[in-house]
Amino acid sequence: MKKILFFLLASIFVIAQKTETINLSKSIKDSRNIYSSFTVIDQRESPEIGGVQFHKDQVNIAFENNASGDIKDWFTKYNKLGSGEHLVFLIEKINISEEKKDKFQIGKLDFRASTFIKKEDGYHFLFKKDTVATVSSRETPYMAQSLAKKVALICADLLKDSYRKMSWEFSISESELANYEVLLKDKLDILKTETLKDGVYKDSHNFFTNNVESGFTLQANDKGIVTKAVNGDEKKPVRNFYAFVHNGIPYKVIPMGYTEIFKNEKGLFIEARKEDLFPEGSSNTIAIGTAAGGLVGGLIAVAIDASFTKKKRGIPEYEVYLDPLTGNYILPENFGKAK
Repeated sequence: MKKILFFLLASIFVIAQKTETINLSKSIKDSRNIYSSFTVIDQRESPEIGGVQFHKDQVNIAFENNASGDIKDWFTKYNKLGSGEHLVFLIEKINISEEKKDKFQIGKLDFRASTFIKKEDGYHFLFKKDTVATVSSRETPYMAQSLAKKVALICADLLKDSYRKMSWEFSISESELANYEVLLKDKLDILKTETLKDGVYKDSHNFFTNNVESGFTLQANDKGIVTKAVNGDEKKPVRNFYAFVHNGIPYKVIPMGYTEIFKNEKGLFIEARKEDLFPEGSSNTIAIGTAAGGLVGGLIAVAIDASFTKKKRGIPEYEVYLDPLTGNYILPENFGKAK
């Protein structure tokens, strides 16, 4: 009798378990066709992703077969492999969990993956996605379907962003991939030196490696506000750059102008409020996710209000760190919320 009851309960449990498959169908074509091979390394301890509840059923989110095989098949479906570089997709974390409220649930996706170019001397970093996405059952009843779509979209975005990146000069071995972030940060000049080169830095990688744009000098207006970088007859507004250093002081270009960059034992950071980084009324799309306990958002290139630097009101509310691997903001957990 006990055995019969056990099998009945087990059958009910199996029936109540449903699966939402991650649909990898979005085009991830790279028109350059520069990759000779593509490898997926899944360093997660478990292939399980997690799930959420729909009515009385537990709906698990999963790849159709397995993460490594499905992502590789997806890439080769849209990209013709030829002679060139060896692209590597490193899966670090894909976790889905659920928080139950009084009358609704919140589904949470915690995602982390990165890309590398594999060469004879090791793995060279390209880009990473470290983000958290949430879905509320009040707005999206089919949370499992929405979360599965988010996994596919983030993977697609990571690959497309990686196509446009130059691989880092520093290399690491395959055994060091699990600790690549710490190892790469340790090699960055700007985190170790006290002497910075005056001038402009076109992107975050050049800034963190202290690689200034050759030939450019900074030009300020009659109010002392730096507005342009000049190289002979070539003049570029500073808003076209990631950062600049003026009289030995580094500044981060932001939508409202620019602001000083500080350094402590945690890394480089700026002091800013939400409206400084994400002004209302901007038509630009801002990607926001989470990393290291905070939020990550991309920089927007919009017109600079140069007077902002002279108008900052007192001490800003938040320390916003700069991710040395991507240049993105690492925002405090309650960034922009009333204290």
